Amino acid sequence: MSLPMMSGSALNARRQELSEVKAAARYLRFGEFQVDLQREELLKRGSRVRIPSKVFQVLLALVERPGEIVTREVLRVRLWPGGTFVNYDANVNTTVNKLRLALGDSPDKPTYVETIPRQGYCFLGSVERSNELLKTSGVLTITTPDAVDAQQAVSPIIAKKIVSGKFAALFTNGWGAAILLCGILIGVGIVLLMHRPS
Repeated sequence: MSLPMMSGSALNARRQELSEVKAAARYLRFGEFQVDLQREELLKRGSRVRIPSKVFQVLLALVERPGEIVTREVLRVRLWPGGTFVNYDANVNTTVNKLRLALGDSPDKPTYVETIPRQGYCFLGSVERSNELLKTSGVLTITTPDAVDAQQAVSPIIAKKIVSGKFAALFTNGWGAAILLCGILIGVGIVLLMHRPS
């Protein structure tokens, strides 16, 4: 499989286009997602979502024109320059389906990517542009008079990931089993000591 070469003028035009977009705003935000245009990454709540380059290009084509129909022809030209021989329809469908999967979207009840029959696709979400990455700390904001409680409130999902990750590491190197065995032996010792005949 050979990759098509871009002419010097096409390459310069693409560089110019990217530099204009980067100068305007580095990040695009929609829902719980952010797009880093400079690094060409999709982030969900601050964590990187790995997507192929073509899927990222489809995402860009859609978020650049929210609410507008992006035709299949526009996607074909953007993804496969002239001289590339692929089954465009099947590849566009597959690429859009991979994007939906990455966004947790559904073609039946779309949140972000709507299929417009016999035309193309439309991005449904509102897109904000920014030069700053929205940081997510994983700490829930709770309105309580006690500030200590608010600072110590951690999202249950994040806490579960932290705890399960640490326990998984313990058990993979054998220390977890040793600690568990010590805990059981100490527990049995305490029970025997408490129920010892006088």
